Amino acid sequence: MKQSITALILLLSVALSGCGSSNNPANINGTWFATLNGSTSEELAFTVGLTVNADGSLGSSNFTFTVNNTPCTFPTVTESGSVALTVNSNGQVSGKFNYVLISTGVEVNTVTLDGTVSGGQITGTWMVTGASTGCTGNGTFTMIPPTAGG
Repeated sequence: MKQSITALILLLSVALSGCGSSNNPANINGTWFATLNGSTSEELAFTVGLTVNADGSLGSSNFTFTVNNTPCTFPTVTESGSVALTVNSNGQVSGKFNYVLISTGVEVNTVTLDGTVSGGQITGTWMVTGASTGCTGNGTFTMIPPTAGG
């Protein structure tokens, strides 16, 4: 009898241990690949490591432009952003996403991404403005974890 109760308690503790884990919006944490398309072509692409902080702000690391087909220059970039995420009963994350890239130096250029987290990717619209001659534009973007891209 004692062993049955001990086994039942152990089984319940294992079963319940996962209950709170699906409510953690941090499962968008990791490396993401972003493609920013304009009206006619891919204009910007980058990879970045994202971390969701407890207050909903985004931390980022290892930011690298992989494509820059615009007249905008980004010799050094600072990033900031925020997310407002929810997790449904199936553990799927969804919500709002905002991310801003600002070049530092003589010519300050800014890329703003506003979108939605859903279905394991982040999609939305982007806009770039800046001091560099001709540094304007907008379009749509998609961000995916590299493993989702095949």
